[in-house]
Amino acid sequence: MKILVCVSNVPDTTTKIKLSGDMHSVDLANVQWIINPWDELALTRALELKEASEGKIEKVTVMLVGAKSAEPTMRKALAIGADDAVRVDAEPLDAYFVAGQIAGAIKDENYDLVFCGIESSDYNGSAMGSMLSEFMNIPSVSSVSKVEMDDDQIVVNREIAGGFEVVVPELPFVAIVQKGITKEPRIPSMRGIMMARKKPLKVVEASGLEALTEFVKYEPPQPKAACKMIDADNVAELVDLLHNEAKII
Repeated sequence: MKILVCVSNVPDTTTKIKLSGDMHSVDLANVQWIINPWDELALTRALELKEASEGKIEKVTVMLVGAKSAEPTMRKALAIGADDAVRVDAEPLDAYFVAGQIAGAIKDENYDLVFCGIESSDYNGSAMGSMLSEFMNIPSVSSVSKVEMDDDQIVVNREIAGGFEVVVPELPFVAIVQKGITKEPRIPSMRGIMMARKKPLKVVEASGLEALTEFVKYEPPQPKAACKMIDADNVAELVDLLHNEAKII
């Protein structure tokens, strides 16, 4: 059995994002890049499953769509414990483009289980995992909060309103995981960092798939208006402001 974990290269969640002068792009200077937190949890759970499988899971591969500058993030994934890595050499233009590139790159690899984080911390689109399953023509299970291995089956829990449901999908399938899939993401050890330098990182060319979306312009959120203090006895003024200015009544 082989597991693929799809990872994305995102700015550190503490990074202050700045826009370029023409507002057409994000200023990437001084941005620290990390593995998307949801993908990092997925990778950790995949490694836990492999370790507990008594050899049934042969390897865990990480895949990323991105430029060469994303390779330090992939090396971190290898240091955490992934066996090998594949980078599709293309800018990740949108979820459709990323899903199509990954599907094209793995069409002959026969992965039994594909992990995707439920969203990425940069654009929060929550679409790539479902699109990937459509490209691969295999089932997907979303909102996965637990993954266990029972003999040769994978048993998942997915959150629903008021509880959770247990699903035993046919292999292969895409598991779209959320927080709770494991307790904490793994931190690379010094030994893992040293071993990661020797692990294979394969680069494949992008397919001719075109993105469906285009970023035309970025705009920062409007600054909050000044707080208006109204006398507690002046109900008429409050109603007038809520009706004519805030337009919520």
